[in-house]
Amino acid sequence: MKVIYISIAVVIIDQLSKFFVKGFSIPFLNFNFDGMYYGQSIPVIGDFFRLTYIENPGMAFGFDPGDGFKLAISLFSLIASVGLLIYLYAIRNKSLSLRIAIAFILGGAVGNLIDRTFYGVFFGYAPLFYGRVVDFFDFDFFDFTLFGRSYDRWPIFNIADAAVTVGVLILILFYKKHEEERELEKSLFAASLDSTNSTHHITPDELTSAEASINTAEESNEQIDNRKEVSD
Repeated sequence: MKVIYISIAVVIIDQLSKFFVKGFSIPFLNFNFDGMYYGQSIPVIGDFFRLTYIENPGMAFGFDPGDGFKLAISLFSLIASVGLLIYLYAIRNKSLSLRIAIAFILGGAVGNLIDRTFYGVFFGYAPLFYGRVVDFFDFDFFDFTLFGRSYDRWPIFNIADAAVTVGVLILILFYKKHEEERELEKSLFAASLDSTNSTHHITPDELTSAEASINTAEESNEQIDNRKEVSD
């Protein structure tokens, strides 16, 4: 389960980057960090790569399903994160590439789950589970249409989104290896069942057949011995 540290690192880096972009305050320390203002864009590599602060109101790529679905999405994200954690434990003896992939996906899922669950309360704009996800990576790629919306830049995303993408790419790249591992496990399991059946589940008919074969072999040996005696 050492790969869980990947998930933890993703969550920590993701949340630190979001606080750096959004800003935060610590009243009892009289500390305030302003961060970026909403919609601000800072060029990093010209117009190709910028830091642009926005907040995702719903799902990926800025798709907003409406307030009526926000709670359902947050709860689904929570259940999915728990499921991924359980699955990561279940595959603790599987290939390293599979475990790393799931660890990245888990870290990304938890990173965005924190935004949806707590940011509304923490920053004072919405109740629990109704928060918005902070996005800031802004890349200029080819124009495309997704979910009925046209984009002239890639949808703005964050480190948690990037971690999920990395995890999925690892799964795709090592898909053949994972399938071979699964097929090998099935073969070993089938062989184990065959071995168990042959050891512990011999039927009366199979026993009779075996005894008949032994008797036939003994008769054949007796006939051979008789022929030898005649020839002598």
